[in-house]
Amino acid sequence: MNDIPISEMNFEQAMNELERIVTQLERGDVPLEDSIALYERGAELKKRCEAKLKEAEQKVAAITLDEEGSVTGTKPLEGL
Repeated sequence: MNDIPISEMNFEQAMNELERIVTQLERGDVPLEDSIALYERGAELKKRCEAKLKEAEQKVAAITLDEEGSVTGTKPLEGL
């Protein structure tokens, strides 16, 4: 497992670890108790990935463009 707390992981770190956990669980050679712990960590990693994606989506949505499609700035993000 990764030494970085899930709450401090960027999207790529969380996704890489989640993929590693899914691979382990799909192999089916992990003892039951370890499988449960992996599943729980995977659920937390999934939440982190979803939160980072939502954050990125909000940032993209806040970009303002002029008539020619050039970036002119950002509008304030609501709820962050």
